[in-house]
Amino acid sequence: MKTYPLPDGTSLPPLGLGTWRMGGGMNADTSRDAEVLEALRYALQIGYRHFDTAEIYGNGHAEELLGRALRESGIPREEIFITSKIWPNHLTYDGTRRACEGSLRRLGTDYLDLYLIHWPPSLPLEDGFRALNALVREERVRYLGVSNFDVPLMRRAEALSETPLLTNQVPYSLFNRDYARNGVLKHCQEHGILLTAYTPLEKGRLANSPVLASIAAARGATPAQIALAWLLAQPGVITIPKAVQRRHLEENLAAADIQLTPEEMRALDALA
Repeated sequence: MKTYPLPDGTSLPPLGLGTWRMGGGMNADTSRDAEVLEALRYALQIGYRHFDTAEIYGNGHAEELLGRALRESGIPREEIFITSKIWPNHLTYDGTRRACEGSLRRLGTDYLDLYLIHWPPSLPLEDGFRALNALVREERVRYLGVSNFDVPLMRRAEALSETPLLTNQVPYSLFNRDYARNGVLKHCQEHGILLTAYTPLEKGRLANSPVLASIAAARGATPAQIALAWLLAQPGVITIPKAVQRRHLEENLAAADIQLTPEEMRALDALA
């Protein structure tokens, strides 16, 4: 799997594991903890080193489960890349600092590799970035980013951040090109900002595409793997599909090693 070099000399795996609905939706749900922990443990066992979570996922319970799995794995912290996100209504100076400390406590770590503003806030970005910049200076956070921001908001965030934004995390997939049409993908690529594609798989639409089915069959792969490979073939695009079943965890990780031909890329590009 290729990796993206980061400014501090480390690297970022382009395919990570998303944790939305692991531990609940907007509220904690412990009823599937055993299944989720098994999935996280297996992901670590087979080589996942990039994990995405948020304080709002299960009202913090996803962070707790991920933290537990990471501690139990025995894998050195520096080998894991952890992203978490602050909910927009916490984006005051004090609220940002409290939110970050809460995420660090639940994850059981001294620092976050990447900290994102989860959605465009109604609160002033200036106060939030004053705290975010301080967290970077204090080495509580390595990199900053945003999520679901359009180009004008990205420009505002870039101006307020003392360090270059690492990513904008947005919904982007073979069948959802909204953030290509609105200019975000181009802006990211032109300014050295990664675009992190969430919800990269739309299973129903994948199953109904003859073009995708044909390429997958010729490759001995699944349509989902080809859809992920299409994303990762694009400059500056990474992705964080969620999976719980072992087979899906294995297939998603293997998709990062599929190299599509120019002809296959053109055929998939034309599906938009």
